[in-house]
Amino acid sequence: MMNKILKKLFGDFKVEWKKLGEVFDIIAGGDVPKKALSKEKNNEYNIPILSNGIGDKALYGWTNKAKITKPSLTISARGTIGWTSYQEKPFFPIVRLLVLIPKIKLNLKYAYYFMKTIEKNYNVSKNGIPQLTKPMIKDKLIPLPPLEVQREIVKILDNFTELTAELTAELTARKKQYEYYRDMLLTFNDDEVEWKKLGEVFNLKNGYTPSKRNRKYWTNGDIPWFRMDDIRTNGRILDNALQTVSESAVKGGKLFPANSIIIATSATIGEHALITVPYLSNQRFTNLSLKEKYQNKFDIKFLFYYSFLLGEWCKNNTTMSSFASVDMNGFRNFKIPIPPIEKQKEIVAILDKFDTLTNSISEGLPKEIELRVKQYEYYRDKLLSFPKENNE
Repeated sequence: MMNKILKKLFGDFKVEWKKLGEVFDIIAGGDVPKKALSKEKNNEYNIPILSNGIGDKALYGWTNKAKITKPSLTISARGTIGWTSYQEKPFFPIVRLLVLIPKIKLNLKYAYYFMKTIEKNYNVSKNGIPQLTKPMIKDKLIPLPPLEVQREIVKILDNFTELTAELTAELTARKKQYEYYRDMLLTFNDDEVEWKKLGEVFNLKNGYTPSKRNRKYWTNGDIPWFRMDDIRTNGRILDNALQTVSESAVKGGKLFPANSIIIATSATIGEHALITVPYLSNQRFTNLSLKEKYQNKFDIKFLFYYSFLLGEWCKNNTTMSSFASVDMNGFRNFKIPIPPIEKQKEIVAILDKFDTLTNSISEGLPKEIELRVKQYEYYRDKLLSFPKENNE
């Protein structure tokens, strides 16, 4: 049955299916001459060089001559294989991109929205370095309704994407506001509060990875073992981990205590989380648990928020050997303020509200954006679903 929304607007209409190779010239990206490459934009080098990343990560550098001057679509040929982007301005694609330039009359934004629905459906060999090539996409089919129908689909979907963009911009502004107030609330004069070295306040323990060769360590366990993936997936206040280990994997039979802070002191330096259950972590984290004499002097959430400042310090104080790691002597001497416990709770209450609005995946703007994206994808798939047999 014809898409109900479009049928109501336009009545019955014909949809022609064509191969991408019939609709587009498909061009592979190339190498930029080294003499025409700049990492910084200037008056001469102001044409973007695009690679296979997503969003800002697609910008490889700048050059002085465009290879593609017409509006076009780009498809990632490696890495983020299939990722499709809409390009309006001149650019230079490198070898990790395929470029689609229309050779028939169509609404390019319509084609972009359709290509987003199939960008995960390419059959790419897993042998060697996976790569998408022109022969792999040229026979893919694209539905082409009349131009006025294409324009209407674009109009509807643009409204969804514009609303999401507005919410994303609002979220960015709120995050900057949050960071400003967080830093302000956590700044104290030297004579305003008592200060202690981090090594005086916390017990510091390195995380570790139980041997993968010993299967019993990783079978039927219920002890959470935290990695950076846990922070990326579930946020910064955690009570369960993506992976668990058995009791036999615990060195000395001792877990890190609940209400400890993990902070990355190598690899993704400065990232941190508050762990609210007994646990283990991998070796990228240093584990901070309050010494008994300080447990009544701190609200652990206050220390969690103060760890954002500690994280920034870590990023700026690294030592280089085979890989970057934090200067641990300086780390132990990092100064921690001890404001009155009532003041700590007041700061936590304010920052909790900001955090919910800007970072919560169940409330606040992130949740609203997630719902809007799902709504957009739902209507995009509905609007771009056409039968292969005309009007049936």
